[in-house]
Amino acid sequence: MTPDPRAALEDVFSIDPLLTEEERGWRDRARSFAEQRILPIIEQDFEDKHFRTELVSELGAAGFLGMHLMDPGCAGAGAVSYGLVCHELEAADSGWRTFVSVQGSLAMSAISKYGSDEQRAEWLPAMARGERIGCFALTEPDGGSDPGAMRTSAHRDGDDWVITGSKRWIGLASLAHVAVVWAATEDGVRGFLVPTESVGFSARPIEGKLSMRASVQCDVTLDEVRVPSDALLPGARGLSGPFGCLNEARYGIVWGAMGAARSCLEAALGRATSRQVFGRPIGSTQLIQAKLADMLVEYEKGVLLALHLGRLKETGRLTPAQISVGKLNSVREALAIAREARTVLGGDGVTSAFPVMRHMANLESVRTYEGTDEIHTLVLGRALTGLGAFA
Repeated sequence: MTPDPRAALEDVFSIDPLLTEEERGWRDRARSFAEQRILPIIEQDFEDKHFRTELVSELGAAGFLGMHLMDPGCAGAGAVSYGLVCHELEAADSGWRTFVSVQGSLAMSAISKYGSDEQRAEWLPAMARGERIGCFALTEPDGGSDPGAMRTSAHRDGDDWVITGSKRWIGLASLAHVAVVWAATEDGVRGFLVPTESVGFSARPIEGKLSMRASVQCDVTLDEVRVPSDALLPGARGLSGPFGCLNEARYGIVWGAMGAARSCLEAALGRATSRQVFGRPIGSTQLIQAKLADMLVEYEKGVLLALHLGRLKETGRLTPAQISVGKLNSVREALAIAREARTVLGGDGVTSAFPVMRHMANLESVRTYEGTDEIHTLVLGRALTGLGAFA
């Protein structure tokens, strides 16, 4: 009998004793959702460039949207529980973990952290249920890694604000009901809640993507969009505002990328024990076993790092530099695992019979967004030396 790859991995890497019953419950619910609602359709959706909007309300009903927030309507789950949900969703597809991240860690977190009581009451319960979708409009066409050079601007006109500019690679923007827009003002960078039905707001899905094909990313144009004064997020002033949300999203990636890595490792392990070459399973050869062992070691190290960061986050001790360690390591090693898994699968590894090439393509996007490898490397260099080397 061919061994079950998931069971084999869990036998070698036993993480359950390190988790609480509540954390295991969140993980198991997310795993069940991913296996029942995402995996049966994701290969075709990736091929068709189709985002399955009907799953949004189901994610809300499961409690996954903004689950780490303490606001009314949100689950108030711990950081490790949230990480485990990200892990399981990205094991199915990075696009669906990205959706949960954009909705919960970016748009909802911005409203929770920096919004007024009225803004939180208006938006967060409905967003937690998946009835309203949010997006986070920070990145611009000319400088994703340099938000300090932001060209989108907002100025006062009577009791209103008028916002003009453009944003790029904005997840969910064409589907969203509200955009958290970051703009330069005479008082520094400020955040605004912009209903996407506002005159002058337009979002166009980016075509030609070879990655994140079952997800939606957009170019956004703001052509003198007028919003009332109460659209301003009162608690956000300067780049510390959006950076506070980005760190929430980066934390989810630390766990999520390892989910994609696990999916690739399971595919390689299953193939190694089932494919017969030269009269025996390829997994009985030393070279294949070395590949599997190396992948397992990096996967286990990545998950343990994620768990460590989660425990720090739960006690309020997680620093931005530590998040950079996790994001840099998890995505880099997940890509390495995906590439090594592809070699075990041989020529069939480049087909949709296995999830590895889809994960590999998606991870290239994950590697770029929420801070490139280069940016996180420089964050760590500055933390170690006290010297900035960004320019």
